[in-house]
Parts: sequence; structure tokens; C-alpha cells
Amino acid sequence: MAAVKELLRIEADGTLSFGDYTLASKTKLEDFEYQGDLYKVKTFSEITKLEKNGMFLYESVPGTAVENLRVTEDTLSFTVSGNSDAQFTVELEADTEYTVYIDDVNAGKMKTNLSGKLSVSTALNENAGVQVKIVRV
Repeated sequence: MAAVKELLRIEADGTLSFGDYTLASKTKLEDFEYQGDLYKVKTFSEITKLEKNGMFLYESVPGTAVENLRVTEDTLSFTVSGNSDAQFTVELEADTEYTVYIDDVNAGKMKTNLSGKLSVSTALNENAGVQVKIVRV
């Protein structure tokens, strides 16, 4: 898995990829239009953050690369990579239960808080991505 050198891009299958954990200093890309929405990414070795229309969508500490982000009514899925273990937070529906899968293994059910945030920690290594799938119960 490699960092997304364009910072934010649309893949051939219509999904989004973003983040470059190899950068030494914070870099951002704003006003990236995708399916009628505006996206903003801030990324570097310490943090990666994605916003949609000014609202929080994804954040990781330390920085990560996310590929093939797909959001449907009931599912959020993507592949995440980085050069060390990371914690990522995503915004979903508030006060709702989700099942989290890491590399197709059920990691358990989690409930979002009142602001809709759900945080997950995962082991990462620079040579391989981890598949994440979060499904509303």
C-alpha cells in the first residue's frame, strides 16, 4: 500500500482515496468536488483528516492512507495503511450500533456516541493495507 500522493483522488470504481502519511509537514487540499459535495483533506505523518462539506468524516492518529472509501446507507468500507499502528475515528449515524470487520474478521459491535463518532484501533504496517468494513446493525 502506498500513500496517496495526490492527497485526494477518485478511483476508477468511483470510490475515494486520500492521505499521505509519508509527509513531514501538514499538507492540505480543499474544495475537491466529488458527487456534488466538497471535500477537504489535511494529512501528514502525525494525522490524516477528511471533511465533507465542512463536516468531520474521518481522522487518524498517526497519519494514514485510505483507499477505496465507499459510503452507502448502511456500510462504510475502505482500506487503510500506515507505517505504524493507528486509531481512526469516523462519523456515522448518532447513537447507533455497528459491527466492525477488520480484514473480514468480526471485531465486535460498537455503538456511536451522541455525535455519531466511532473510534477503532488497528495494527498497521507500511507494506500492507487493512480492510475495514463498518456495518449498521
